[in-house]
Amino acid sequence: MRSNDGIMIHKYYEGTPQIINLSTEIGRLLGVVDATHLQKPQAELRKKNKVKTIRASLAIEGNTLSEDQITAIIENKRVTGPSRDIKEVENAIRAYDNLSNFDAFSKESYLEAHRLLMSGLVDTPGQFRTGSVGVIQGDRIAHLAPPGWNVDNLMTTLFGYLKEGEDNLIIKSCVFHYEMEFIHPFMDGNGRMGRLWQTVILMKANPVFEFLPIEQEIKKSQEEYYHVLSQCDKEGLSTKFVEYLLSKIKISLAELVAAQRVNYTDLERLNYFLDQIGTAPFTRKDYLRVFPKISTATATRDLKKGVEEGILTRNGKDRLANYQKK
Repeated sequence: MRSNDGIMIHKYYEGTPQIINLSTEIGRLLGVVDATHLQKPQAELRKKNKVKTIRASLAIEGNTLSEDQITAIIENKRVTGPSRDIKEVENAIRAYDNLSNFDAFSKESYLEAHRLLMSGLVDTPGQFRTGSVGVIQGDRIAHLAPPGWNVDNLMTTLFGYLKEGEDNLIIKSCVFHYEMEFIHPFMDGNGRMGRLWQTVILMKANPVFEFLPIEQEIKKSQEEYYHVLSQCDKEGLSTKFVEYLLSKIKISLAELVAAQRVNYTDLERLNYFLDQIGTAPFTRKDYLRVFPKISTATATRDLKKGVEEGILTRNGKDRLANYQKK
């Protein structure tokens, strides 16, 4: 709850059965992710999901570029389109490339992320606003943000919650996303920053969130997204927004788990395994830990194929053999 100047005077949200149930299901799905070594999906899937994430987050803000155009920009190909839209994509690529370098609990790191996202698009990228700002929908003011003089104080308090609050990081990421949108700390770029920084926080809970396009689920339900934000503004609590975002996180995780249950070919299995471990040496037993449902004979054939294709080198014989990526 808040006073009229936006200062927090009570709790951020109330626990509900839906929050408990969604948190439990997310925990179960993360258990599947960890057990099946999906924290770092296949390289091709990571690339596709990055494009989906950027496309969805910017499309919510009105960007018109397609996934194919964004892919082309990532690949340094020439793209025709509105110059501002292209600049937004280029900035977002830089910001999302730096996800692992941001400190989720640092206000300074957060400002650096805004600088990367909004450089060349606003006059003061990487700086909190000092003036007044409101969110306009149609012909009405949908949200009047707290005064500029209080923004730094409010964000300091919010980062204090991130560092010291008792909630788990997944809940914190949802609360932060809403409270940041309420504070509206920048003149522009607040929406995309809320979505990006939630990912940065989630990555502290599990590295798989770096590669999960939660933004796409938000884009699919964009009207609901804004409606829930408005409801929370009226109620003075982020409860409904926490429920909303937890449901989108659950959907994204479930889709990732389902996508990894397809039947791999031998080389797809091998490339996926190598993508997880890099150039470290390994044994057939290590391979079977990642693919516990295949037989020993299948694992042996996969590794033999890798040697024959020039992907692997082999030292030793039979089950004692060691393999390494060339």
